[in-house]
Amino acid sequence: MDNQIFVSKKERTFQHQDSLPPLPVPLLEESLEKYLDAVKPFLNEEELQRSTEIVKRFEKGIGKQLHQKLLERAKVRRNWLEEWWLITGYLEVRTPSMLNVNFGGPGPYLEHFWPPKEGTQLERTAIAVYHILQFWKLLRKECLAVHKAGSVPLDMNQFRMLYNTCKIPGVTRDSLVNYFKTEAEGPSPSHLVVLCRGRAFVFDTLLDNQILTPPELLRQLTYIRECCNNEAEGPGVSALTAEDRTRWAKTREHLISLDPINVAILDQIQSSLFILSLDDASPHATPDDYSEACLSALTGNPTVRWGDKSYNCLSYSNGTLGSNCDHSPYDAMVMVSLCYYVDQNLVLEEGKWKGSTAVRDLSLPNEMVFVLDQSILNDIENAKQQYYKQASDVQIVSYAFTGFGKSLIKERKLHPDIFVQLALQLAYYRFHGRPGSCYETATTRRYYHGRTETMRPCTVEAVEWCRAMLDPAASKMKRQQMMKISFAKHHKLMTECQNGRGFDRHLLGLLLIAKEEGLPVPKIFSDHAFTKSGGGGNFVLSTSLVGYTTILGAVLPMVYNGYGFFYRIRDDRIVVACSAWKSCPETDAEELYKGLVQSFHEMINLMTTAQL
Repeated sequence: MDNQIFVSKKERTFQHQDSLPPLPVPLLEESLEKYLDAVKPFLNEEELQRSTEIVKRFEKGIGKQLHQKLLERAKVRRNWLEEWWLITGYLEVRTPSMLNVNFGGPGPYLEHFWPPKEGTQLERTAIAVYHILQFWKLLRKECLAVHKAGSVPLDMNQFRMLYNTCKIPGVTRDSLVNYFKTEAEGPSPSHLVVLCRGRAFVFDTLLDNQILTPPELLRQLTYIRECCNNEAEGPGVSALTAEDRTRWAKTREHLISLDPINVAILDQIQSSLFILSLDDASPHATPDDYSEACLSALTGNPTVRWGDKSYNCLSYSNGTLGSNCDHSPYDAMVMVSLCYYVDQNLVLEEGKWKGSTAVRDLSLPNEMVFVLDQSILNDIENAKQQYYKQASDVQIVSYAFTGFGKSLIKERKLHPDIFVQLALQLAYYRFHGRPGSCYETATTRRYYHGRTETMRPCTVEAVEWCRAMLDPAASKMKRQQMMKISFAKHHKLMTECQNGRGFDRHLLGLLLIAKEEGLPVPKIFSDHAFTKSGGGGNFVLSTSLVGYTTILGAVLPMVYNGYGFFYRIRDDRIVVACSAWKSCPETDAEELYKGLVQSFHEMINLMTTAQL
């Protein structure tokens, strides 16, 4: 996506959707073989023997029946996983999602024309919002270029969920609403909701079917900012979206019962294009250190972001920007595409607006004032307290490693993504003295409505290589050979995952069929090996390559004693965002990052010296 062409006149954005192949169901025997290989680094001989017997019994018995039922499901659905993944991965999760599920990150615009500078917030935000609206227009007109793997078109459905989308809390399960339509499908909501100092405002971004220009948007934002600066702070109802899902669902029901006005306001928020958050914070950020900006994107003020919206555009007092997004409707690459589009356009225009400065006759933004009672006000206060308590425990380090980047790694004939993943494995092993169960995102977008598969980088080969790297008696030649074997294994597994032949989602499907049929949970899923190797959402390293662009994001760890680890790779640098929980005595994101840098140098030196 580095030299991504955003606009396409020949192909329509969604034209290939009907011709994409269905998501395949892997062979049972193959999935179980891969699973056994993946658990090996975490088991001793005796444990492995026991797990092998459990897997063999599963394969010959109940597993065979469940697999048959999964094949039947796949005959009548183009994506047998889609609904299950959305429900079990996101909508049934009850923990507060603003911190635990959402992803976010800083805008890279400070690296060129927009360094942090007080007094620039509204002007810059108006320009950024203008470009975000242009991206919406590309989608409406179906002119956003189709993403491809080589010449193979990828599924673009997730882009429909970027705008006009919101999660609605439910007592036992949430739901998603989406109001976006292409121009061919009909009208689509064009209003923007702005949150500032606990208050909510709304205005339309179109006038006579034309997107408001940056000077016009600036006029609307200035009005909102002046209202908030000169008057009392609002109640910050949006903080409720940071609550436990069931608690928020019950509070929302009470909120709706108080007055029809509240229903209308919730509808306006849910159907809005996105949320613009005017934040008073000024997170420190430089091209080499995004730590505070990442922390703010993930753990910032909950009274100016609606945690259930698919996109909160974060605007800070010092003119920096960021994003915070609900993860359920789409994966990070959608937000990466949008932010990279904005970044490219800002570079092109040198961070300025070079068009007309005229401002048409616009209606002023409307303030949306909820009708509240003491019970709701108490709930808002409680939501803020639990949010800030958890947020204060988050550690994030986000640094640019500038020793080298993609260019030198490729020069050494190594794959940049695998290079970072193996460096992380070595850093974790060195720091913790054991292998780190690891999830890396693999995309399955070459299939209809495909999202992700789990690729497990902690292979037997990677662990043996880590041990060789930490063994003073191991020769450089041996280390190099073992590293090449580890690279090859990782590449093979990633390719299989992208081609619908991973095993984690397959196993999930078998488990869910057992549950739907009212059968006891098969022993393979209660086996110690399943959890210890990361199964059931227990990976100590939750990782993703965000891409080869200027855009970086971050997530919180999957487990308490784990790390979130997102990274982007450029020609001359590798930028990392690593998170952990401060209160966990085992983990330290700063130390892991130091170990990662050491791994980078050791690996590149190994290839350099071994080639001489």
